[in-house]
Order: sequence, then C-alpha cells, then structure tokens
Amino acid sequence: MTDIVVGLDLGTGGVRAIAVDLQGQIITQAARSYPLLTPHPGWTEQNSSDWVEASLAVLSDVTQQLNGYQAIALGLSGQMHGMVPLDAEGQAIRPAILWNDQRTGEAVALIENTIPRQEFIQRTGNPAITGFQLPKLLWLQAKEPQAYTRLWKILLPKDYLGYVLTGEPVTEPSDASGVGCLNLAKRLWDTDILHALNINPAFFPPVIESNAIAGRLKSEIAVRVGLPVGLPVIAGGGDNAAAAIGLGISSSNLNLGSLSVGTSGVIFAPCAQPIPDPQGRVHLFCHVDGGYHLLGVTLAAGGSVRWYRDTFVPHISYTDLMDLAERSLPGARGLLFLPHLSGERSPHLDPNTRGALVNLSLAHTQADIIRAVLEGVAFSLREALEVISAITPIHQLLATGGGARSKIWLQILADVLQTELIAPKAEEGAAYGAAILAMVGVSAYPSLDAALKILARNGHVLQPQANPLYEAGFRRYKLLYDTLKVVR
Repeated sequence: MTDIVVGLDLGTGGVRAIAVDLQGQIITQAARSYPLLTPHPGWTEQNSSDWVEASLAVLSDVTQQLNGYQAIALGLSGQMHGMVPLDAEGQAIRPAILWNDQRTGEAVALIENTIPRQEFIQRTGNPAITGFQLPKLLWLQAKEPQAYTRLWKILLPKDYLGYVLTGEPVTEPSDASGVGCLNLAKRLWDTDILHALNINPAFFPPVIESNAIAGRLKSEIAVRVGLPVGLPVIAGGGDNAAAAIGLGISSSNLNLGSLSVGTSGVIFAPCAQPIPDPQGRVHLFCHVDGGYHLLGVTLAAGGSVRWYRDTFVPHISYTDLMDLAERSLPGARGLLFLPHLSGERSPHLDPNTRGALVNLSLAHTQADIIRAVLEGVAFSLREALEVISAITPIHQLLATGGGARSKIWLQILADVLQTELIAPKAEEGAAYGAAILAMVGVSAYPSLDAALKILARNGHVLQPQANPLYEAGFRRYKLLYDTLKVVR
C-alpha cells in the first residue's frame, strides 16, 4: 500500500478534498457545494450542518478512489473569520456568521471605544474589523442574549469541522489571528482584551501549532467515510496561509509572496516578525510555519471585470474582452477606474466607498474602458503593496487565480506593481497546502521546509517594464478616494 495524505478545504462556496502522495502528486479529488444564506441585507450565514454533510461526502468520494493507497493523515483548511457558536452539548446554537457579514458595526465601535486603536493593532496586528469573529461574538451578546447564555465554545469554520471529526475543540495560529483577539507576539488569546470587553476567555479553544495533531478520527466518522479509525487530523491553516504553503511560500524566503487575482485581489507577503502597519491598512496574521504574513486585499478585482462584462457586454467572452483591452494604450488614454464596487479593504478599510469611472470623453472607446478597469484594479493592489513593502520588501510574486491567466492583465499588473511576477504552471489551492501540513504533522517529512522541496518551482517569469504613463496614472488614482468621499 502506498501512503497518501488527504487535504480538505472548507470554502464559502463549497468544500474540496484531495488525496496527495508523499511526492506531492494529486491522486484524486472531489468537491461539493452548499448554499449561502442572506436572511437580511448585509448578513451572510451558512448552516454548519451543511458543511459537515458536504465534507463527509467528499471524503467518502475520495476514499472510494484510493484502491492501493493508505491514508496516514488528514489536514484541514477553510474560510477564515466565521463564527460557529456551540452549546455545552457541542451543538451549533445558530447558523454560522461568515467572514463577509457586515452586521457588526456597533460591535466594532464598542471595541474601538474600549481599547485604544493603536494598542489594539499592536496586540492583534489589525484594527477591529466587521468581518472578524470577535465583533460577531459581541453582536451575539447584544442581539441574541438567550443564545449567548447557552454558549460553551465558539469555533472557526475549519476548527468546527475538526471538532466534528475528532471531538477535540482546538484552533491554530493562522486562523486564530483572524479572530481579532489573538496576541500575535505570544500566539495566544489576549486575555487583557477579552476581560476589557467582559468576554470569558474560556469561550475560545486552545491554540496549538498548525502542523500539530488536533485529534484523531472518530470511529463512527471513519466507518462512514472509509478512512482509518484514529486517523490523525492535523490542525492545518486558514485558507490564505494554506494556499501559500501550496505555492511554496514560507517565512524562510521573505522575498517571495503571492498575488491572487480572483473575485477579490490578494497580496500575501511572509514576514519574520509580527510588525503591523501602525494604521492597520493591511492585515497581519500568523503564518502556519511559525512566522507571520501581511495581507493586502482589494475586494473587487475579477469582480470588477465580471461586473463590467455582465452589465455592459454580456455577449462578449472574457477572452475577447482581454483582446479588446490590448487595443487600448497603457494609461487608457487618461481614463481612470476606481474598483470600489464592494467597498474596499486595503488600504482604506471602508465598506461604504464606491467605484467610479473618471475622465470620460467622447473620444474614449470600449477598449479604453476595459483597460481602465484592469489598470484600476492594478492601482488598487499597488496601494496595498506600498504599505506592505514599507514593512517587508517583496521582490517576486507568484501570480494565481483566474485573472493571472490573462497575458495582458498579468503584464499590466507587473508594470504597475513594478514587481517580478511568476505564473506557476499549476496551482492546487488551500487543500493542497493542508495536505502538505498533514505530511509534516505525521513526520513524513522532518520539517515544513523539507516538505516544500517536493513542490515544482518552474513557471513563466514576467519582468516589469517601467512606464511613465502608469506612474502618472497612479498619482492621479490616489487622489480619487478622498476626492469622491466628499460627494458620498
């Protein structure tokens, strides 16, 4: 029998499981989806029972394809920041409140009025943010007090799944640092913050290392999904950190980060020390390798392109849209696009800011407009990168996601960011990173660095080209946020 590990990623749209051999080759994989609930404007929830059923189904789907293979560990990853409140029986009290839920404005204000902002950022790496788990707990306390009185533990999504699989409520630093009350330097819950907010620290699970064994697979679960009874379940990591490990990005190489261009755009930059941006304009989280990482996020990257296409040219394919953008010139003939269609995260942390097309004239064409959209997203990411680079310089970014498959957009990004981009030949995502952590967790490799050596390092390298039109456009772009704020 050949040994394999299983990685499982509990995403917002669905769950994915993969089986990987100890040389890093994917043997098989499966995915299932589940619904997103929006009971009120600005609210996003999911039933944790849907996660469990889908996860058990994909595990079963994978094990049915494992003839001749033996699973030696299961690693976990998942969407960050969500809150699963459990009662003393270990049952979910209410639907999980997700990372993109915006109901917690009053709770954020309470945190900021209780703990000085600079102190809060210095301790946790981030300001109080509506999507994080801590404000959700305060919301539960204020708005659903009967549910709050039943509370035994609150868990993050992947940690709740781990609890179902093993019976052990634990978490690990990369996901826990997105809760809002983890002391990053100590990698433990900040009891000073919790006591100031009148929250019982016992609500939060113990923090173990990301590659530690969180528990062992319950017999009834093992029988149902076809995995060995007592299989080690590795704590794993939050989705961004696990995906970075899947790309080979760790704190042992501080020059290499990643640029993900999907619905949102994310710059991931590893760093050795927990040094936050003093203004909290980018996130600082623990990495799964014992180091840390900075995260800059623009909320509507590919989302801006999809919005433009669906609204104005639904008959045109994305490939044709990119070909059209090539007919315009760098700088889009003076046209500027502000991609704040969903509010903005980095560097403004402003859910109420909105997008704009600026400097339109009769001379502008559709090619100019779509190019301006691509450049506007690149400018937004550069704003985040400038904050990150002041803390930890990045010389190369691995470019992933659907947007990175466009040659024109990739070149725009390289030129605007003035950073070398590498387009890897394959990207396997957070489930793959969870699988690598599982290998280390059961000592198939002596260290994470040793495990990362199995990853292919080849890919197309794109060199940035200096263009004064982009530099001039970026200077004008940076004026838009404050200028348009006046008219809101």
